Amino acid sequence: MNQLKIAIIKERKTPPDRRVVLSPEQLLAAKQRFPQVVFKIEASNIRVFSDEAYQKAGFEVSRAVSNCDVFIGIKEVPVEALIPNKTYLFFSHTIKKQVHNRSLLKAVLDKNITLIDFETMVNSQGKRLLGFGKYAGIVGTYNGLRTWGLKYDTWQLHKAGELNDQHDLLYHLKKLKLPNLKILATGNGRVAKGVEAMLDVMHIKAVSVDAFLNNTFHEPVYCKIHVGDYYKHKAETVFNKIHFYENPQDYESDFMKFARMADLLFAGHFYSEGAPYFYTKEDVQSSAFNIKVVADISCDVNGPLATTLRSSNIEAPIYGYDPKTGQETDFKNKNAIAVMAVSNLPCELPKDASEGFGEVFLEEILPAFFNNDKDGILRRAKITENGKLTKRFKYLQDYVGGNEHF
Repeated sequence: MNQLKIAIIKERKTPPDRRVVLSPEQLLAAKQRFPQVVFKIEASNIRVFSDEAYQKAGFEVSRAVSNCDVFIGIKEVPVEALIPNKTYLFFSHTIKKQVHNRSLLKAVLDKNITLIDFETMVNSQGKRLLGFGKYAGIVGTYNGLRTWGLKYDTWQLHKAGELNDQHDLLYHLKKLKLPNLKILATGNGRVAKGVEAMLDVMHIKAVSVDAFLNNTFHEPVYCKIHVGDYYKHKAETVFNKIHFYENPQDYESDFMKFARMADLLFAGHFYSEGAPYFYTKEDVQSSAFNIKVVADISCDVNGPLATTLRSSNIEAPIYGYDPKTGQETDFKNKNAIAVMAVSNLPCELPKDASEGFGEVFLEEILPAFFNNDKDGILRRAKITENGKLTKRFKYLQDYVGGNEHF
């Protein structure tokens, strides 16, 4: 490919998202590495890096970007803003047949758009390349501890979005005098690693499953658990992870042993449909259920945590769960479990999240446009091409066809 015109597009979703794929500095690095690229910045008054910052770096900022070949954003592009016969890269949130985005994918096909989805970008081993999970974990940890302070009037932390960056979050967290909390963290992916990194930097002691379940501590501690710790086979004594993922119906939750001991839960796991719930409404009604604050970073509504009744938002991040009724209540009520279930946590750390994302995009994704996609990264992530679903995503045909029973 000779000259390639790439537009960094304005985010148009509500509530506004301030993140961007590439910072001005990263665009300069990209231009140096690939001089045949012409980058054009669509004017935006919400982006974490200002239009002036891009202009100072030598890039054209304009409201007119329709002459570009490739359009790169973060969130879904509204149907009316899609330009026909172009290539788009963004998180489309369609691969799980999300009902609210069916019209988006249909419009992409109708407008002959090539859609390359960030969520489906994987390497040759199938490992996902791009995502904001780490930053969800970082902000979720801050928000979970903020929630504890607000519920028990022990400390008052600013909202994460009011602070500058990750270092600012940590500065405020490190000043806290935590009680002897038993903190539980679920998962083993980017989200969970973000949680773990924050707790480690706060010098909260990590303990084993056995110690968490059986020991008393005179300091705050945390335990990070995985599927084999909180699920068990209905008949077998040995947990087999591969068998579990293929046959989740043969397993049951063993989470209550942790719920009896934990005070604060950071949920950073991946939950696959069909797997048992971690805890049910009935479990929460038990006097043995001890968790008082749930920071559901994974935010699976109608998923494995009965206390997550809905996703919350950055403006009103916390609600209460009444164990007796299973209904929402004021989180400050004495018996209420406080739930923080913000679904777009990385938006509260837009600068760090953008720079972290851009780093990977610059190293792993952008070169594929100029090396004939030798590793197949773009090819595997391509949902639509030439007005049709690609082979890998043919399963979405009934979804875009309007079949109500997909």
